[in-house]
Amino acid sequence: MSFLAAVVQMTSTKDMKRNTDKALELVDKAADRGAKLVGLPENWSRIRDNDDPPPDTLPLDDGPVALLRRLCRERKITLVAGTIPEPAPGGKVFNTCPVIGPGGEIVAKYKKIHLFDIEINAGATHKESNVVEPGDEVIVAETEVGPIGLTVCYDLRFPELFRRLTLKGARMIFVPAAFTLHTGKDHWVPLLKARAIENLVYIAAPAQCGRLTKKRQCYGKSLIAEPWGNVLAVVPDREDIALAEIDFDAQDKLRSQLPCLEHIRNWLVQ
Repeated sequence: MSFLAAVVQMTSTKDMKRNTDKALELVDKAADRGAKLVGLPENWSRIRDNDDPPPDTLPLDDGPVALLRRLCRERKITLVAGTIPEPAPGGKVFNTCPVIGPGGEIVAKYKKIHLFDIEINAGATHKESNVVEPGDEVIVAETEVGPIGLTVCYDLRFPELFRRLTLKGARMIFVPAAFTLHTGKDHWVPLLKARAIENLVYIAAPAQCGRLTKKRQCYGKSLIAEPWGNVLAVVPDREDIALAEIDFDAQDKLRSQLPCLEHIRNWLVQ
């Protein structure tokens, strides 16, 4: 089985209407070019600075998400819809990644597990847990194109999550992100390639790029990598898309030739 997948790169702002219009435009562009599976970046609908109040939550059946659901239904595509804020206990939000099927239905939802709480000398300080509640479920979305593993941004640094997704049947893993420029320039591509190689999976990483606010700058380099670790497609440093062919038959052949997933010591991953 093979099909075209696309990653969307955005420079989102604090203007939700502007961001929604751009997301719809780029997802539609990917569908025009034949993509059956498309991914949006983390926080595509609105960007907040670290000291801003918690974001307003977005419903799944109204507003920007409803527009995406209608577009998926019209274009008959599956969309990994980046992340949106959903209500969580204590006045916080979940950073939720919904998957929308070609009928406009919500196929699955993943709540970001690992929260970005860091302080780096000469770099930005972030405290995502001030407003976000972590999720606690490992989610593989069963879609029309195959089983898709879901992660978000900072999750990329935790290989055990990617291994769990692979063992649960994921053939491709999405990493919608808003990776900072400071860390991204050294770590983004090597980590994505490592997760692909370790698990013999396709990796799709739609990301934010450029200057989002006066205080936030993201690395970009949205990409699709194949199970050998080679980058099949990457978005230039602007709002745009990149497409690549996903070939599960080739993945099966590779896994049979290099059966490292069969050599896992289960006691190490339990």
